[in-house]
Amino acid sequence: MASMNEASDPDELSQNEVFRNRGEAEVRLPKIQRVPDMLRNHPYFEKYYEPRMALSQIIDPDFGTDIVSCGFVKDLQINEALGEVSFRLELTTPACPVKDMFEQKANEVVNELPWVKHVNVTMSAQPAKPLYAGQLPAGLQTISNIVAVSSCKGGVGKSTVAVNLAYTLAGMGARVGIFDADVYGPSLPMMVSPESRLLVMNPEKRTIIPTEYLGVKLVSFGFAGQGRAIMRGPMVSGVIDQLLTTTEWGELDYLVVDMPPGTGDIQLTLCQVVPLTAAVIVTTPQKLAFIDVAKGVRMFSKLKVPCVAVVENMSHFDADGKRHYPFGKGSGSEVVKQFGIPNLFDLPIRPTLSASGDSGVPEVVADPLGEVSKTFQELGICVVQQCAKIRQQVSTAVTYDKSIKAIRVKVPDSDDEFLLHPATVRRNDRSAQSVDEWTGEQKLQYNDVPEDIEPEEIRPMGNYAVSITWPDGFSQIAPYDQLQTMERLVDEFNQFLPPIPSQV
Repeated sequence: MASMNEASDPDELSQNEVFRNRGEAEVRLPKIQRVPDMLRNHPYFEKYYEPRMALSQIIDPDFGTDIVSCGFVKDLQINEALGEVSFRLELTTPACPVKDMFEQKANEVVNELPWVKHVNVTMSAQPAKPLYAGQLPAGLQTISNIVAVSSCKGGVGKSTVAVNLAYTLAGMGARVGIFDADVYGPSLPMMVSPESRLLVMNPEKRTIIPTEYLGVKLVSFGFAGQGRAIMRGPMVSGVIDQLLTTTEWGELDYLVVDMPPGTGDIQLTLCQVVPLTAAVIVTTPQKLAFIDVAKGVRMFSKLKVPCVAVVENMSHFDADGKRHYPFGKGSGSEVVKQFGIPNLFDLPIRPTLSASGDSGVPEVVADPLGEVSKTFQELGICVVQQCAKIRQQVSTAVTYDKSIKAIRVKVPDSDDEFLLHPATVRRNDRSAQSVDEWTGEQKLQYNDVPEDIEPEEIRPMGNYAVSITWPDGFSQIAPYDQLQTMERLVDEFNQFLPPIPSQV
């Protein structure tokens, strides 16, 4: 129980203490604009809410929402006698690129309150839980974001980008792993120098324990003691699947997947087995590189994996006071222009960057303040921000509004928001349980679905669909593309609907 001089967070007080004369039980609403009138009579209301109102001036640049509404402010404690305010800012990733700005601004805005003499801000991170945990192999269930680094063409520096991106994210405070998916020519063993260069099998769980270098977990066929593989495609797909899904990755904020070149079975298997959060495309300035990279971008587009950045490697070098472009220029910008990828990063030709790939020490570790490291720092910030946006869009894309008994849909990267009747969605199931696969005959009849049916749970399925669980236990996979073609509920009134709330 708080003393008279120390007010605890009203959310932590008992209902009788906070709402003694209210006679209602549903009042735990910390958002400023939703404060019940009777709550304002609480003796600590002014002092408690003044810091929150001050903190609500700080806007998260990724979500466009204040940090109070985002739920970042935790453990707010006030000592009125001493004029002290203590609280914790809990971010969604330890690699948040604006955490220092948040801490500085939080100190400033709360210190401006006339009665405050001292502010104690603690920074922490509670990484977002994996969106698809229940649908994944055990080894992948505790990974928040999986980022593919791809080029679809060999020799453009894809592995260099993947390794340096991973160590940049680790340097930003994230828990990171690297998966080298190139079985035919694994690069990771040459680019890092772990003490143990062999993967170890857990005999009881029959799982793989990754090796580790400078705090980053590593898995590569090159660490399996087999060197480079000589085997057919289907066998390679099985090896990659086993290495990726049976590894004890533990809790990771980011798993960086160094994709093999090409757009064949191996790449498709990876994209279908793993719910990739995003992809980073690596290219070089030549037109020939652009042609191959374009194939990869189209592959990710078909698989609903957003490409968030393009890295143009070996773009230029500086000599005699001039900038030279030995391989031409424009491939990276052409990818950005043609496919609408939002971010472009240029990596110069640097002997040290090439040498770091052979020395076993990534460039961002060997020279953390150099020009190359600054570019990777910008790329790391971009990846963190884009992954956060994608997760927020996916988690709120399809929701059930119980108050109006309708399914609300807002497809990622679309401004179109609409309502669907749950019964309409259930009747449009195209699985083998509802439609005969051979004849196309409709097995699920109209009257088989009650008009008042309601979904029990809606969960994201990658970036392309949702899984809807119905009262009879049936789990329906509903792709966004299919939802957009269904008959809409009160379509003419959709423009007046309140927006789907952001959830962080």
